[in-house]
Amino acid sequence: MNIEFSAEDEQFRAEVQAFLAEKLTPDMQEEARRTTTVFADKDLAMRWQEVLVEKGWAVPAWPVEHGGTDWTPTQKYIWSQECTKSHAPGLIPLGLRMLAPVIFKYGTPEQKAEYLPKMLSGEHYWCQGYSEPGSGSDLSSLKTRAEKDGDNYIVNGTKIWTTHAQFADHIFCLVRTDPSVRPQAGITFLLIPMDLPGVTVEPIITIAGDHEVNQVFFDDVRVPQSNRLGPENEGWTAAKYLLEFERGGGGAAVRINESIAELKNIAGAEINGAAPLMEDPGFAAQIAELEIRNEALQFQELVTLDRVSKGDSPGPASSLAKNSSVEIDQMVNTLKLEAINYYGLPHANMISMNGYTEAWVGPEYAETVTPRYINSRAASIFGGAKEVQKNIIAKVVLGL
Repeated sequence: MNIEFSAEDEQFRAEVQAFLAEKLTPDMQEEARRTTTVFADKDLAMRWQEVLVEKGWAVPAWPVEHGGTDWTPTQKYIWSQECTKSHAPGLIPLGLRMLAPVIFKYGTPEQKAEYLPKMLSGEHYWCQGYSEPGSGSDLSSLKTRAEKDGDNYIVNGTKIWTTHAQFADHIFCLVRTDPSVRPQAGITFLLIPMDLPGVTVEPIITIAGDHEVNQVFFDDVRVPQSNRLGPENEGWTAAKYLLEFERGGGGAAVRINESIAELKNIAGAEINGAAPLMEDPGFAAQIAELEIRNEALQFQELVTLDRVSKGDSPGPASSLAKNSSVEIDQMVNTLKLEAINYYGLPHANMISMNGYTEAWVGPEYAETVTPRYINSRAASIFGGAKEVQKNIIAKVVLGL
């Protein structure tokens, strides 16, 4: 893809580069470089969010009246590209990028005034209560119940794979309010404070050794009906709208492009027999294929970004982008692991993260390869499994 930027866009790029050079500290960059999970560490993300809020650049996709930037699609693309190149930590998207669009569309004026400013300031830190044991890909089969009691709902059930629930003070939840109708028709969208009596968080440690996800239990949790987002029993519509932003939030192609560049550097440093691995025709051909596929993904994301900037939702393009980006990213991580060979030690990143910087044996670039490879396996499932995305594409795009 050959994208030509206007003089005004290049001037904006220079402004972004100058800002990042001034405000993005080396310790932030190094901590972001060592991040091996889907989201950055909470403290790192909140430090960077505070910097961006002060500048007014934290939420480019939000309406201007709520703190957005009114940037053009090209400027948003440039911002994402330069942040990725500079190894800036990602902001936690659960509230800012996923829940916020749903509040803009379905929230009452009171809910917008209550939640959006605190989400932006970092006073509220959100997690997502969608998946349950046995109700992940088939989300409409969820069983967490919410029954009316005066002005409240009484919530009972459990959510699982809840990312950063150990940090969150609020959770947005899908709950069943009418079990007598078809599954999608009896679901309601609730906003629940995590400090309410009856909410319990239990950690789940992943195979990579990370504490990223959790199981959340609700035992007779009393939630005000004013915390309902949208009409009762119509939460499925809001949930699908939110998932479009989770699956197709954009920026994956830029990040993957940087990851491919890292792969090339690794393949150039690792020796295969008497020559660098990068000179192996088979290995080089696999990298070339990934570059071509990622270029197509980049174009697709720019088209989606243009839709969102005009007030539309990402639509089924989010499912296409989700599957494409996951497959490419997983293959990049696979080739990195193949390239570093016997340096692919499990939990290798834990050595320096625990302060033993002199204990690591091997090149620095190998330290995070294995945990990232392991963590990326889950991407085929979270946000909607690959097979679910294919069904959406078949139905909405192909009309099957």
